[in-house]
Amino acid sequence: MSMQHAIDATTLHALARFPDQLEAHYAAFPSGTTHWTPLDWNGIPSERFSAHEQVCHVRDVEMDGYHVRIQRTLHEAHPFLPDLRSEALARERNYAGQDADAALVAFRAARVQTIAMFANLDGAQSAHTALFEDYGPVTLRSLAHYLCSHDAQHLAGLQWLLGRIAALRAAT
Repeated sequence: MSMQHAIDATTLHALARFPDQLEAHYAAFPSGTTHWTPLDWNGIPSERFSAHEQVCHVRDVEMDGYHVRIQRTLHEAHPFLPDLRSEALARERNYAGQDADAALVAFRAARVQTIAMFANLDGAQSAHTALFEDYGPVTLRSLAHYLCSHDAQHLAGLQWLLGRIAALRAAT
């Protein structure tokens, strides 16, 4: 890792690939199933959201979560970073009634900003600390890894939903 880039290239590359992966996974849903939810969520590796709601959630976590977390950690002394309360936010913002295509466009633009924020950190900045609710002590470097983990959770959640839909269709 170069001294110039405090966040490793593998993580930055994964963050950059995610918008394409998210769009491809969302596009894989059969017609009329993006709002579908199962009766039993047992085993879901992400939040209990439909595919449509997951797209809106990922957008909001990027903009209202990680953009704020990065800026606060960079500019404040050891800030407390609260959880977004995803399920309450989904209800308040009526994810089910939002335009998923617009959410994907907004997410893609927000991710470009996120990558720029991470890519411009130097080693000292990447070590800035915060206290992230439900995670404990973090650094800006660890926030990049947690965001990658969040991305992977949502790809897994979309695959899980696709699996449930395929099983349901095979049974009928």
